[in-house]
Amino acid sequence: MKAGFKGAANIPELRKRIIFTFVMLAIYRVGVQIPTPGINGEALSAFFAKNAGTLFDMFNMFSGGALENFSIFALGIMPYISASIIFQLLTVVVPQLEALSKEGEAGRRKITQYTRYATVGLSLMQGLFISIGLESMAAPTGGEMIVIDPGWAFRLMTMITLTSGTAFIMWLGEQMTERGIGNGISLIIFAGIVARMPAAIVNTIRMVSAGEITFIFLPIMVAMMAGVIAIIIYFETAQRRIPVQYAKRVVGRRMYGGQQSHLPLKINMAGVIPPIFASSIMMFPATIGGFIQVDWVQRASAYLQWGSLPHTLMYVGMIIFFCFFYTAVTFNPVDVAENLKKNGGFIPGVRPGKKSAEFIDKIMVRITVIGAVYVSAICVLPTILITKLNLPFYFGGTALLIVVGVAIDTIAQIESHTVMRNYDGFLDSGRIKGRR
Repeated sequence: MKAGFKGAANIPELRKRIIFTFVMLAIYRVGVQIPTPGINGEALSAFFAKNAGTLFDMFNMFSGGALENFSIFALGIMPYISASIIFQLLTVVVPQLEALSKEGEAGRRKITQYTRYATVGLSLMQGLFISIGLESMAAPTGGEMIVIDPGWAFRLMTMITLTSGTAFIMWLGEQMTERGIGNGISLIIFAGIVARMPAAIVNTIRMVSAGEITFIFLPIMVAMMAGVIAIIIYFETAQRRIPVQYAKRVVGRRMYGGQQSHLPLKINMAGVIPPIFASSIMMFPATIGGFIQVDWVQRASAYLQWGSLPHTLMYVGMIIFFCFFYTAVTFNPVDVAENLKKNGGFIPGVRPGKKSAEFIDKIMVRITVIGAVYVSAICVLPTILITKLNLPFYFGGTALLIVVGVAIDTIAQIESHTVMRNYDGFLDSGRIKGRR
């Protein structure tokens, strides 16, 4: 890994991609500091100070502090993630979308276009609910209203501002994926969490100084974080390797094949997608419930309060569902078995074709169960301890899983670029020269 980073500076294309990614992330962080017009910042800060430790803190973490400032990026990237979830589910159910997904690049571009339209619609709806809710909210002390001039002018302006901010973040993420390094959407969430961690560390030190957290517990908390990070790294890099044997083929006077290889299957094939998707879905109704002062909405919001048993059970259920769903969408055992058969490969002791597909699918289901249990435990168990001890959300399993998982994926892409460059260098030095 060190050699990969050392050689990254010597590869012009990779260096440009890394610089482009950092520039895009810097632009995103600047936008987080630009407030939405018509908001009383002091009253809003007092409101968040009172609601510390609730679901607002978690939403604020995913938005990188944009919600606390109620900036133009207050909605963050969550509407785009919600729209992606909707269309991935619809692709399985609606035949027209399923046919589009099988049309290659053109079909995927069409589905991406529909996802963008849905993102705009969800952003407008969320912007309307949030603006209506803010008009009825005041600071906990003094009774100062958060909205300076309530009315439809403020609502329309807020809807347009927040929707434009989400669309711009969506564009930034797509640009980073295409022209930068790593997955742009994941990197935006990663940057938001990392940017808030220094404040969380300072807040923890303040709590220790004030006696809210005992000094003896501090090394235990650090050890717990280190242990969670170690477990994440182990499971994110763990693989189940299925042995593959290639048959010998005679082409002309030469014999090809006959070598042994393996088919690597990751324990956590879905990566950080399940907790991000699950958090996005759990935040959407809670956000509406937090801003709409209606009795039944408030009762439902209280029932699904962050840290409660119903919320935890629903959160775990969604993580497990998305682990299986995303793995099924991205990995097709039938296609893998067909590709092995076409290339003359087979799994020892298993017939090629349908039997190989069933064998791979059985193994994939078993390791996905392990991966789903691991992701659920990482996201829930440390968070339960944090709820009981009133620590910041940034030390929770969900935040650590996203940060470590995105870091591993990004480093893997940097190393793959470096390996490709090294192979090119090897070919240049060992190339056979023709006769002049």
